[in-house]
Amino acid sequence: MTPDLMEEGARRAQALLAAKPQGKTESGGRAAGFSRPVVHGEVDVAHGRILYLEDVSVSFDGFKAINNLSLDIAPGELRCIIGPNGAGKTTMMDIITGKTRPDAGTVFFGSTIDLLRYKEAEIAGMGIGRKFQKPTVFEQLTVFENLELALKTDKGVKASMFFRLDSGESDRLAEILQTIHLADAVDRLAGTLSHGQKQWLEIGMLLMQDPKLLLLDEPVAGMTDEETARTAELFLTLKGQHSLMVVEHDMSFIKTISEKVTVLHEGSVLAEGTLEQVQNDERVIEVYLGR
Repeated sequence: MTPDLMEEGARRAQALLAAKPQGKTESGGRAAGFSRPVVHGEVDVAHGRILYLEDVSVSFDGFKAINNLSLDIAPGELRCIIGPNGAGKTTMMDIITGKTRPDAGTVFFGSTIDLLRYKEAEIAGMGIGRKFQKPTVFEQLTVFENLELALKTDKGVKASMFFRLDSGESDRLAEILQTIHLADAVDRLAGTLSHGQKQWLEIGMLLMQDPKLLLLDEPVAGMTDEETARTAELFLTLKGQHSLMVVEHDMSFIKTISEKVTVLHEGSVLAEGTLEQVQNDERVIEVYLGR
């Protein structure tokens, strides 16, 4: 992308941002001006589940990392996953995204898409976005350029050479810049951002691909208290528009964003319910929270 085109795009994004409603955060954490109905594209959610795992198991060298795991997530739900190290949280995400194939079980995206029939890249293209703990952004490019690269467009050489944002794409980019708290950093190099800002930028890059489901692995690790609070606000804004699975150890953060919490232990669901319910569960106290 040439500097002139980048500057033109940045100016357009800033102008669009100036016209967006700012508003205060409404009840439930959704920012005013961004409330819209849940849309899940071609994913059939007729049975009220965007993700469904049943009796999933996988072993590595005789160790059962996932053991008859069953859970489901509703469209627009924000589900928090907690548990001790080695509980199977990362392996579960690996299975959902096609990185690891289970030995047994069922994994469905919506009501009709059997994820075990597809490869990792195909699953990503279906609308499942994954964010790892360490942010991965293009540090030598600007915030604007990172988001532009993440657009769901033809990535061929010829198409890339002549690519220009249309008005709808510009609107989408402007909206995401505001959502991820980087509206004032549109022309900054990603490498100059703070750790938390890089995390938000990577989430923004996922959002540019219009995912139906976001898998977020320890998203606030290493963040300042202020960044953690703004990340909670961000997730509550995304809830309802996207389905989110958040794996995290920060219980204060979980308390801020959670409605339903799933506790994993030894590859299975140990407990499920509100944070208060699982915190008072004797089994959870014994294996994870302590007294």
